[in-house]
Amino acid sequence: MFETHTAIVFFACDRAYKVKKPVDLEFLDYTTVAARRAACEHEVALNRRFAPDVYLGLGEFRGPDAQAPEPLVVMRRMPADRRLSRLVREGADVDDVLRTVARHLAAWHADAPRGPEVDEQGTRDALLSRWEAGFAQVRALAAEGFVPAEVPETERLVRRYLAGRKPLFDSRIERGRVVDGHGDLLAEDIFCLDDGPRVLDCLEFDDRLRYVDGLDDAAFLAMDLEQLGAPQAAAYFLARYGEFSGDPAPPSLWHHYIAYRAFVRAKVSLIQARQGASGAQAASRRLAATALRHLRSSAVCLTLVGGLPGSGKSTLSGALADRLGVTLLSSDRLRKELAGIPVEQSAAAGYKKGLYTAEWTARTYAALLDRAAVLLSSGESVVLDATWSDAGQRAAALGVAARTSADLVALHCHVPDDVSAARLTTRAAGPSDAGPDIAAAMAAGEPPWPEAVAIDSSGPLESTVARALAAVRPWGAGQAPVFRRPYMEPD
Repeated sequence: MFETHTAIVFFACDRAYKVKKPVDLEFLDYTTVAARRAACEHEVALNRRFAPDVYLGLGEFRGPDAQAPEPLVVMRRMPADRRLSRLVREGADVDDVLRTVARHLAAWHADAPRGPEVDEQGTRDALLSRWEAGFAQVRALAAEGFVPAEVPETERLVRRYLAGRKPLFDSRIERGRVVDGHGDLLAEDIFCLDDGPRVLDCLEFDDRLRYVDGLDDAAFLAMDLEQLGAPQAAAYFLARYGEFSGDPAPPSLWHHYIAYRAFVRAKVSLIQARQGASGAQAASRRLAATALRHLRSSAVCLTLVGGLPGSGKSTLSGALADRLGVTLLSSDRLRKELAGIPVEQSAAAGYKKGLYTAEWTARTYAALLDRAAVLLSSGESVVLDATWSDAGQRAAALGVAARTSADLVALHCHVPDDVSAARLTTRAAGPSDAGPDIAAAMAAGEPPWPEAVAIDSSGPLESTVARALAAVRPWGAGQAPVFRRPYMEPD
């Protein structure tokens, strides 16, 4: 026998029989026989889309005192030793299975039902409503002492992320990424048979909760694999799903959906704890911690990396963007792009002359921040490589971060004068045209930048990057994995 918060599954010979519990959990009501029968019929129809040879049909039984026969779902019994969750716990190599599941899921999503009713559930506001409903349900358990300590910060981070990301969710709908999916993709419901995996038990009690972004659907299994102690398998699965689906989603959205799925499971564990299930409270705390970890990693951040020529700001910017897996924008490169000059072509001129007049600089920074704003609204964190010596430009950057509900971190690189001079006299031609004379002139008029974290970039690059990372992601070792683009291998 196997029991969940909504059903009980009995096993006999080569069959499995699933009975709905007569419960009312607010988000579903199975208190009548008619409701349980409708739910069983719907479950069979929906799951035949994924595993037609497993869901055999509807059955019923009658107890000695029953007024009406009790409906149940009749299934072909799957071998317990082939559950994906069991194989993961045993340390088996499941990459081939995960690759196949990712391919099948992406194929289903490509042809899955779509339409206005489905799209409606993929909006930013619909997702926020689901989060808020979950928060309310968890808070309702407060009197029983079950609410995890992570919930307040979770609420804040969710609202901040969604507040600035409406263009991202609108674009997901426009690209057809919102589908009628599986809705409850867990490793314990995937069976690794010799002729291919069988995916069971899709969400059936509320169609709207199955109308999801395809990445949200995939994120459920990734979250579950993490809970089974296999974060590398989770990252591998998402990377393969991204590859097969051709999904260009920003990593922040991957993290957000994993957090959402973890919080949903935390809520379910709280319900199970109230029903007396052993270990449910501990599971809820663990899942709530996972949700918070991914929400912290999903936070969209605008990082300003500034400093004088020769301070190492461009080197740090590139290394930091690569380490974080985020977009890098450079004022030196953009300035030449706006002027129609190849990046490697010299545009050297005197201090505040040529392409370095106040007008050209203002135009460059305005374009830099405009591009950053578009990226931030789309869920992309950005590193901006520029001198940032003007307080007005820094205030404009702060305004962009506020309008897009993005965090802002400022890093100010500095080195001893002799180190700067040595770098400027020996570096090869590139995007920057500043030499020692320009750097000296800029240093003479450089105003203080008290809001920035001072970064001594005169030492080894790895040490400099470590100090920068500590400022950008202060939670350090508690962060979730860095996800890469679909066409890249995960770290």
